[in-house]
Amino acid sequence: MVLTPTSPDLLSIGNRDFHSRLFTGTGKYPSLQVMQKSLQASRCQMVTVAVRRVQTMASGHAGLMQAIDWSAIWMLPNTAGCATAEEAIRVARMGRELAKLAGQEDNNFVKLEVIPDNRHLLPDPFGTLEAAEQLVKEGFEVLPYINADPLLAKRLEEVGCATVMPLGSPIGSGQGLRNAANISLIIENAEVPVVVDAGIGVPSEAAQALEMGAAAVLVNSSIAMAKDPIAMAEAMHWAVQAGRQAYKAGRLPQRTEASPSSPTTGIVDESSTR
Repeated sequence: MVLTPTSPDLLSIGNRDFHSRLFTGTGKYPSLQVMQKSLQASRCQMVTVAVRRVQTMASGHAGLMQAIDWSAIWMLPNTAGCATAEEAIRVARMGRELAKLAGQEDNNFVKLEVIPDNRHLLPDPFGTLEAAEQLVKEGFEVLPYINADPLLAKRLEEVGCATVMPLGSPIGSGQGLRNAANISLIIENAEVPVVVDAGIGVPSEAAQALEMGAAAVLVNSSIAMAKDPIAMAEAMHWAVQAGRQAYKAGRLPQRTEASPSSPTTGIVDESSTR
């Protein structure tokens, strides 16, 4: 059999194309060296950077900008720590300047987070929509982090967001895709890439998100806080690859009863041997 080349399976967000459908974060690693090796093992092409934590050199973020090869990895500044739309808009503008300092002059990406709830870390739908509308007007490629709300997801798409990023379960919880039914509805109705963000704990959950039709996943805690972050990063890479390939291949339809895997015609029965 002759194998013919196929077109690359690229993910397009805004004016950028990505080969990898695994996005990762830069927080919570035991060291910058472990982070560097984990990013390499993950084969990711985009990483989130918490703008406020970098600027204040918060724990684990001092030296972060110098530790990453920004010629190979696209920066996704995020507005982590913002409780209001006004704060998020201001930090997004700072993030754009941070990307320029990294040599990415044309980087208008921002991961929009508006989270006033310090206990459960659930995003504010009203503040997120308000901030998204303004940032889109200012030319940002907005990737909003939201609850798995199909109506909000569609509204954010309509105002011009580049993606929607529903949570699988609360940030850092490792509970997996607790909102799978709603995420499926978002994917079904979306005309922009859907990136599942937050709650993924193990590679099988990342694969599940891609099997459902998500365009990508964003994973941080499950890699950074694993016993072996580098090994977990590589496992996540392969899980995302497998999930995407399975989605493209098309799963076996689910049935309410068994169906034999062997053919039922042309078999030898007792009457044919007489």
